[in-house]
Amino acid sequence: MVTHTVSERNQTGIINDDKALAWATASNVLDPEIPCVTVGELGIVRDIELIEDEVTVYVSPTYSGCPAVLAIEMAIETELLKVGFRPNIKRILSPPWTTDWISDVGREKLRKFGITPPVNASSKMGLFGKVNVECPRCSSNNTEKLSEFGSTACKAQYRCKNCLEPFDYFKCI
Repeated sequence: MVTHTVSERNQTGIINDDKALAWATASNVLDPEIPCVTVGELGIVRDIELIEDEVTVYVSPTYSGCPAVLAIEMAIETELLKVGFRPNIKRILSPPWTTDWISDVGREKLRKFGITPPVNASSKMGLFGKVNVECPRCSSNNTEKLSEFGSTACKAQYRCKNCLEPFDYFKCI
């Protein structure tokens, strides 16, 4: 049974505080590849349904080949079990996840961690066009792309020509 309840139920029989607890629990799981941000801040958790103590969490992977998606789903399931829910994780691919869903808080956390967040809204220009990537350390725009792929496939490797530091850029998807 859910460890956090209130006495009043809404018209559908769902305890509103329990749904908020389920949402917060699922959303606060750290991304295993970028542990400075939560899956909620990345916009991966799309929706939650709660019936009694069974919670269904709808999760969109950052891209279809993301190696961390199973780890994320298992971490969400584990955290929900800890607070008394019976979790059901559903992977949804449509609409596809986009970097537009990264919250402002998530973008700032990426920057402080040394990863430049996506520059443009998702579009073909964001994927294939020239982007002006700012160094997360010194804020210089005098940067160069070293590799299309950084520490993970969703990031590119850049270097700042001013401070000479390498950094990852979270590609616009």
